[in-house]
Amino acid sequence: MAQDWQPALYARYGDERLQPVLDLLARVPFDRPRRVVDLGCGAAASTVPLVERWPEAEVVGLDTSPAMLKAARERLPGTAFVQGDVATWAPAEPVDLLFANAVLQWVPDHGALLPRLMGLLAPGGALAVQMPDNLSEPSHALMRELAAEAPFAAALRDAAGARTEIAGSDRLYDMLAPHAASVQIWRTVYHHPLAGPDAIVEMVRSTGLRPFLDPLGEADRVAYLARYTDRIAAAYPRRADGRVLFRFPRLFFVAVR
Repeated sequence: MAQDWQPALYARYGDERLQPVLDLLARVPFDRPRRVVDLGCGAAASTVPLVERWPEAEVVGLDTSPAMLKAARERLPGTAFVQGDVATWAPAEPVDLLFANAVLQWVPDHGALLPRLMGLLAPGGALAVQMPDNLSEPSHALMRELAAEAPFAAALRDAAGARTEIAGSDRLYDMLAPHAASVQIWRTVYHHPLAGPDAIVEMVRSTGLRPFLDPLGEADRVAYLARYTDRIAAAYPRRADGRVLFRFPRLFFVAVR
């Protein structure tokens, strides 16, 4: 059984994770939305900026993780947080803004999902999305490379399928345009200076590495992490100041119904 998300581990790189939230929020074209839903809200790191920007709006956070929802309720006790799956959840009434930061990459079949989410919006409402677009980066290619090796291959044969492969901008536009009055799509590559290879491993351990670590027993998990760390060190050499530069591409879009 997959382990629950770890809010404290995820929060250790809060600054690096917050910047894409703010960059996405800056492109949302609303002054006073009435109903806002933070899809995949986690421990409320993305919900806080929504509440701060629109204090009079009804803001709701949605997540599948009990641990993340507990942390979110402690952080924002005046905000409603509900447990639910983005793939099947639907609001009681149309929503002005669906804000999905770093969650839809875990949800399959975007060809069906994105039109469904657009259909949950009120007229003039917006679907604002950010997704890590890093499956081809060394950090994630090395996860798959190791997963194919002994003694991990049997346990990890399905691990790579946990993440949905993100469509390119042309295909993404075609999915959204029939349901939208306007679509903005952009891609940003962030370069995070981190203390060293161990910091890269720690940052991805709370997210992308989870499908590769959860199926393993303790001994294999330790061995996998040791090999992965060694290969990360080779892929991300230290810079002149002793730190490593962690390249992290992210894909964004805002589609207005």
